[in-house]
Amino acid sequence: MDHHGWLHGWLRRQLGNSFEAADLAHDVFVRLLRRPAVADTREPRAFLSTIARGLLVDHWRRRELERAWLEVLARTPEAQAPSPESRLLILEALIKIDQMLDTLKPKVRQAFLWAQLEGLSCPQIAARLDVSLATAERYVASGLRQCYQFRFEPA
Repeated sequence: MDHHGWLHGWLRRQLGNSFEAADLAHDVFVRLLRRPAVADTREPRAFLSTIARGLLVDHWRRRELERAWLEVLARTPEAQAPSPESRLLILEALIKIDQMLDTLKPKVRQAFLWAQLEGLSCPQIAARLDVSLATAERYVASGLRQCYQFRFEPA
């Protein structure tokens, strides 16, 4: 049975683009090959589409991040714009940060972002989240710890 052809067609319908569909289909099979042996997969298409859905979500998030970054660059005066190499490095860093933030529980992520981006104090975060001060402090610390681990500890 031609699962690759089926998967490519399914992804092409999702993306509306044959080239991106081919790239993602390839990535699905690479992920599949990296997994420990899967004994007796009774529904291979369901299994493949589950992997593909996860990759599609990642693809769309990456595309949205890139779009937002390009909007920022468009508003940046040319004299202050980063070099093409720096642009790529910044985009890659943004994608990694997004991946790290995605590993956090929603309240931890929100507390961490409020503390880091808006400069809110733990008492302010506790009030916004309607949690105790100790819980807000724990949330912010957890976000910082995850950020540190993501940056400095080997995968």
